[in-house]
Amino acid sequence: MDLIVFDLDGTLLDKSSRITPYTRETLRRLRERGIAYTVATGRALHGAADILDGHGFALPQIFKNGVMIWNPDQGRYSHHYLLTLDEIGHVAGAFLSREITPFFFTLEPHARHAVYHPPLRQKVEYKLVKSFQRERDLPVLPISDLPADADITNISAVGPEDAVRAVAEMISDEDNLVAYMGNAIEDRRLSWIDIHHHSGSKGGAVEHLRQELGYKRVICFGDSDNDLSMFLKADEAYAPENAKDSIKAAATEVIGHHNADGIAHFLRQRFQL
Repeated sequence: MDLIVFDLDGTLLDKSSRITPYTRETLRRLRERGIAYTVATGRALHGAADILDGHGFALPQIFKNGVMIWNPDQGRYSHHYLLTLDEIGHVAGAFLSREITPFFFTLEPHARHAVYHPPLRQKVEYKLVKSFQRERDLPVLPISDLPADADITNISAVGPEDAVRAVAEMISDEDNLVAYMGNAIEDRRLSWIDIHHHSGSKGGAVEHLRQELGYKRVICFGDSDNDLSMFLKADEAYAPENAKDSIKAAATEVIGHHNADGIAHFLRQRFQL
């Protein structure tokens, strides 16, 4: 049996972060054929729930690049990898030394998520706050409100590329941390970075689901650096035309553009839907 795993942004979703009618129909056809599928995304649950609702995503779902696995039938997280106090202090110090504002993402009781931050420094950070509130439905609060016993899942930020790369280098000596980078949606002249526990990778989470659910083969789709770990674990890995060159090089095949239903067109041909 095959398990299909989709990245969301830049892959299954179009440029407006939506599942198009053509892709929606393709997912329905997969369900009719009994072909299993789920997601592995850098988003948190709150940032993906509305997008996935009504599209048959019934299996456990991978969020925050593998930091958490959500079981929709049980309404709880079955796995999560959290940052330690020492790791949080190291990462926060690295950001502040480069004059970049860190955003601390928390996992709180009742599967509640929130974001906390020190005083904002750049216009793009204000845009980021609005996107967290509007698109991801996340409470965004000052760092002074951070509970002393809060569980931190990841720390993210946006800033000039050279400063962001410097932060990544500063935390590279932490064996249990991994950093992902990319162009900021809010301003293409800037870069984003997301830092979390090394064990919380998409690849590790995909392998866990393969074994836990008993699937023999994994077919995955992704477009960016955070997808590489699951490309390495999958039996087949496909990159849309818009993917980064490094991801295309690691893919089994490069397929259509994410904004032209590339994944859906491929699936209809691949499975004769």
